[in-house]
Amino acid sequence: MDRTSPLGAFLKARRARLSPDDVGLPRYGDRRRVPGLRREEVALLAGVSAGYYTRLEQGQQANASPEVLDALARALHLSPAERDHLHDLSPTTGHRTRPATSGGAEKVSADLRTLLTTMAAHVPALVVGRRNDVLAWNRTGHALLAAHLDFAAPEAPGTRPNLSRLVFLDAPTRALYRDWPAKARAVVGNLRILTARNPGDTHLGALIAELTALSQEFGSMWDSHTVAPCGRDVHTLSHPAVGELTVTQQTFDVPKEPHQSLVTFTAEPGSPSAVALEALKSRGRIVDAPVACAPTP
Repeated sequence: MDRTSPLGAFLKARRARLSPDDVGLPRYGDRRRVPGLRREEVALLAGVSAGYYTRLEQGQQANASPEVLDALARALHLSPAERDHLHDLSPTTGHRTRPATSGGAEKVSADLRTLLTTMAAHVPALVVGRRNDVLAWNRTGHALLAAHLDFAAPEAPGTRPNLSRLVFLDAPTRALYRDWPAKARAVVGNLRILTARNPGDTHLGALIAELTALSQEFGSMWDSHTVAPCGRDVHTLSHPAVGELTVTQQTFDVPKEPHQSLVTFTAEPGSPSAVALEALKSRGRIVDAPVACAPTP
């Protein structure tokens, strides 16, 4: 019986996107019933037996070594991020180099809250946790992304905005992004990474189930097994207060808080977008500190 594991499902999805031409294999003129490489072709390219690869993809083989996973990554032409994701999904190699998720409280340090306040006059910013919950934001970050929400929303776990939920289920957030499908795919790709790194997080699993049930678009994107780590992205926003502007979003790890990220938004100096962003900063310039966040269960 085929009991496909997350690892097997990812391998199958990546196999389906390649053709023999992509990897230098002959076609022999045969017609394929399904797109992509055959299992035996992947096995040949990776230097493993067809039976072993089949068991691995069907969830019947769990002890793939790092060397085998690297060989599969090369065979399937995986990107560096996809290769890391493949290792994260493996029961034998995943999560060894990353601190474990405690599942306990998520809160922002006093120093980081001070940094957010200091940045508010110049850079919109927010801090997100291990499930993309907003743990804190400064006034300009709030004004840029979610002015329709209460600024104090991150104060309590029960009211914290979740960036993934906002992109798929919140109409004002969806309208904010000119290229919403690209933003949505990036969100799903990041969630794939988070779930692989935190396979026992029931709250994260519940979020995935909720989004799958309430958004057909999310379900379709989720099934593609796309992987997209957060780093640097450029988004054009249609902002209800300052009009259209293009911002660069950058995500940084928070030292000593491996499951928290600082997200910033900037515009090219001297550009119309910078003028619009400055106008937004002026509208939201308040000197009080961002809300201190209560623990997450």
